[in-house]
Amino acid sequence: METKQTSKIYYKSDSTEWEKIDEYIDRQIVGYDESVMMVNVRFKKGGIGYKHKHPHIQVTYVAEGKFEVNIGEDISILKKGDSFFVPSNVLHGVECLEDGILVDVFSPFREDFIKY
Repeated sequence: METKQTSKIYYKSDSTEWEKIDEYIDRQIVGYDESVMMVNVRFKKGGIGYKHKHPHIQVTYVAEGKFEVNIGEDISILKKGDSFFVPSNVLHGVECLEDGILVDVFSPFREDFIKY
């Protein structure tokens, strides 16, 4: 299946650029086409992924650290190895309790993350 938007096939962590979001958060896009996107998000303790919603379905894996995760009205503390699912258009956010990395997967891809 050919898509109008696609990424390269391989991403090597030491040569893939991180985008600075703020003083606590950096983002690294590591693969996508129109149907799916995977993004590493590196947090320093105290970093906040402010509550927001979007039409994309999101699944997130906690690769490192500890986070307070808020999805809709529910709040949970998650650590390395845990994950969470965010349905389309549900308000959600995170607060980093210990330095860490979240691996976000979106469907479809987040066109707003791509710099043309």
